[in-house]
Amino acid sequence: MAHQNESSGTQSGATNKVWFITGSSRGFGRVWAEAALKRGDKVAATARKLESIADLKEKYGDNVLTLELDVTNAAQAKATVEQAHAHFGRLDIVLNNAGYSLVATVEEASADDIRALYETNIIGPVTVIQAALPLLRKQGGGHILGTSSNLGHVTLPVIGYYSSSKWAFEAIHESLAAEIKQFGIKVTIIEPGAYATEFGSQESLKFSAGLDIYTEFKEEFFGGLRSMQRGDPEATPEAIFKIVDAETPPLRFFLGSQCLPWVRAAYQERLATWEEWADVSNAAQGQPK
Repeated sequence: MAHQNESSGTQSGATNKVWFITGSSRGFGRVWAEAALKRGDKVAATARKLESIADLKEKYGDNVLTLELDVTNAAQAKATVEQAHAHFGRLDIVLNNAGYSLVATVEEASADDIRALYETNIIGPVTVIQAALPLLRKQGGGHILGTSSNLGHVTLPVIGYYSSSKWAFEAIHESLAAEIKQFGIKVTIIEPGAYATEFGSQESLKFSAGLDIYTEFKEEFFGGLRSMQRGDPEATPEAIFKIVDAETPPLRFFLGSQCLPWVRAAYQERLATWEEWADVSNAAQGQPK
């Protein structure tokens, strides 16, 4: 029953969508760009290095526009979004997918490391959104998608700064959804679990200078990650299509089967702690002023 609206939306809105995707060279960005093109949609595919997506043009011709974009360059982001909109005449879906993970304990990361992470994972997507919003309002609607993570709700050690960037990403998109609903613009946060993408490659990870006292801890942590079961990225496009074709898409959407049990347990634990300390919390309210 929960998918009846999605089914009707899929029938009426599945064809001839125009996508703008950041981080199209690898990982989910690449998988979703190709899947959209294969189903007949048009895609403005962007990446930091144009040669990394040049083959899309060879395969899909006029249905794809390949553009160079470093999301930390605000002027380039604005110009690229506007160029894509002018080229295709509209943008139905703006998908922020570019990002990377910083590997560091809280003590190890430098301020520059943290700033660079936030520039790409938070400020970059915001810049793209701010460039797109006037265009989406003028055309009467659109759908903003952002690739977050189940780590937008829970955290892990050693990649705590990455997790924090996704917590901020989630908060920004939730506020955005309330602000732009009046313009007929939809927002969905995609929250993947662990997948066998290139996200774990050297190109998608940056390492802070390490401290010897954490070496053993990090070795154990990465040993656990290596044994983690990972989903198949090629199994994800149909879920994404159901989201973008739905008349009333969700604000948040878990991608994969691992997320909900983990997040459910985390929230149950948080609620239990808040309840346990409720008397102390309530006493701190004082008398009404």
